[in-house]
Amino acid sequence: MSFLDNLENDLKALENQQERDPEKVKRDRERREADRNAALSRAPHVEALKNSAFTSELLTQCRMIGHGQRVLVKFTWIGESLRLDAKAKRLQLTPTAEGITAVFSVDGVETDRAMAHPQSDDAVALARRWLSGE
Repeated sequence: MSFLDNLENDLKALENQQERDPEKVKRDRERREADRNAALSRAPHVEALKNSAFTSELLTQCRMIGHGQRVLVKFTWIGESLRLDAKAKRLQLTPTAEGITAVFSVDGVETDRAMAHPQSDDAVALARRWLSGE
């Protein structure tokens, strides 16, 4: 047997030993369960962000305000989050268990953070707050 074959066998044996470790299996199971519970608690807010009239209105208003300022507003879905970029300004809407968090930043530095409520908040006000600083 060559050195590489011996090394490969040793690595496989070590991996098999780690897979049989009951503490590691328990930790992995607990982590998966915690991730699942977190995803379930975020689910209604993810759905609201992706499919609500608030989001559609927000994107429309940001484009209109940006057009008036001669600024292109780009939006990108990153997993469950919606990111809006206009020159150096960025607005990131991220669903959490408590609701949707809106993070305002300029040149990569966070300037403000707020909770957005698609059922009750005004998309026009959020767009103006982000783009005009009102």
